[in-house]
Amino acid sequence: MLTVLNQLPDGLLTCDATELCQVLNGPTLIHLEGRRPEPLFVSVMLHGNEIVGWEAVRRLLSSHMDRELPRALSILIGNVDAARFGKRHLPEQPDFNRIWKAEGERLEHDMVRHVLAEMEARHVFASVDIHNNTGFNPHYACINRLDDRFRHLALLFSRTVVFFEQPDTVLSVAFASLCPSITVECGRPGEPHGVQHALECIDACLHLSALPDHPVAHHDIDLFHTVAVVKVPDYLSIGFGDDDADVCFIHDLDRLNFHELPAGTLLGWLRSESNPGLHVWNDVGVDVSERYLNLDGGEIRTRAQVMPSMLTLDTEIIQQDCLCYLMERMPSENAAEQQAG
Repeated sequence: MLTVLNQLPDGLLTCDATELCQVLNGPTLIHLEGRRPEPLFVSVMLHGNEIVGWEAVRRLLSSHMDRELPRALSILIGNVDAARFGKRHLPEQPDFNRIWKAEGERLEHDMVRHVLAEMEARHVFASVDIHNNTGFNPHYACINRLDDRFRHLALLFSRTVVFFEQPDTVLSVAFASLCPSITVECGRPGEPHGVQHALECIDACLHLSALPDHPVAHHDIDLFHTVAVVKVPDYLSIGFGDDDADVCFIHDLDRLNFHELPAGTLLGWLRSESNPGLHVWNDVGVDVSERYLNLDGGEIRTRAQVMPSMLTLDTEIIQQDCLCYLMERMPSENAAEQQAG
């Protein structure tokens, strides 16, 4: 399923995301030489509707056609079949960013094992997985280990950093066992600033000789911890504003992303109070709905102070993935030590 190349195919850089399937047979890992041999690994379009990473890579490589890269670069171009139709993934496919435990017998799991083996053999320097959001979010980076090298890598993209451990089937978790690894969230598709921001991050990583391992000053990072995921039962219809649906959210729900919401904040309504409403699961799979949400009189309100991320108005994404994640602010170890002293 995976094609591995040591050079760019002819015509690749002229393709937009929807045209990649005309040049590539499927997921493709491309190794390019650079001045420093340990490669930076960059993954783009694990979700076919998230084109920012590919656009950033196109620009970067176009600017280096006659110049040596400062570091070797390995690029994974993911779900080109879904990209043709502007979809996260096709109905018969798994989510390409939920397969990285590589525990399965599908062709996609073989692909994952192949990618990880290739990059381990090449002594991968760092990993950057590039994504778009469908809702209104700031640009932010994610890490899966509280390691100073991971923090420094994330800060090359944003001072807003989210630490999460679940889902543990994403690419960044798999690569965290090989090298410092981050996910970068670059806003909504089609926003030029997102492409430029992703390009600047890749370029900065390529120019690093090493990643610092000294502590990050607490005033240089806004660190959050994902504590729960919110899902809508798949048999309930979803709407916004005045829509006639089983669960109807406020019309500008995604504007709540990365805002610390007080208890009692209205999120939406249930058409029938007999509906179970929303499910909230913590990192170990325990239902913590009653801790975070209050359902009363058909209204869905927050029960505790929370900060959501990745809220979206795209009902297909909600059904395929989730409504949002809930986060709490996380003090740095330095700040905690200063408070203790």
